[in-house]
Amino acid sequence: MQINSQNVKALREKTGAGMMDCKQALVEAKGDPVEAEKILRKKGIAIAGKKAARSARDGCIASYIHHGSKLGVLLEVNCETDFVARNDMFREFVKDVTQQIAAANPSYVNREDVPSDVIEAEKEIYRAQVKNKPAQAVEKIVAGKLEKFYSTACLIEQPFVKNTDITIKDHLTVTIAALGENVVIRRFVRWQLGEELPGEKVAVESTT
Repeated sequence: MQINSQNVKALREKTGAGMMDCKQALVEAKGDPVEAEKILRKKGIAIAGKKAARSARDGCIASYIHHGSKLGVLLEVNCETDFVARNDMFREFVKDVTQQIAAANPSYVNREDVPSDVIEAEKEIYRAQVKNKPAQAVEKIVAGKLEKFYSTACLIEQPFVKNTDITIKDHLTVTIAALGENVVIRRFVRWQLGEELPGEKVAVESTT
């Protein structure tokens, strides 16, 4: 397959990687865009892994209000320097994440944030659902269902709403590789107008 500027641009738009990285990946993949994307992800994971231990105390707090002002998100994303915090790619990543939270309604950032009692409660539900299965199969099924729970409840493991071929973790990895700094999604809150809060007593009007 011939490698031209259109191929490179298409790969950049899909992955967010730099133009030269995209061109190099396409050359390495002999023009195959699917293989080139895999190459970029592998390189991104390697770079992100090296940078994960580095302190990230700069960044920004961003907000997103959905159309109609009935849903809002407040998000903190950290990076290492103010220079990157002002970078357009970093800002675009933050914007993507706020919109992801608004659309996909995660409960936690990572699976490590899920309380142990929540995990155990989920497991009990799954075990009850497959109680008639052979005992040796139950735990395997429960583990599979728990992975599905993480992919829904944990922001970092959700499919990216703008490109469901990748997860938010994949998007983060490519961003780290492109920016050359550690980037951390630290915390978020999501409000929806009229939603019931934990422990809140909802007043019921009498019809008599």
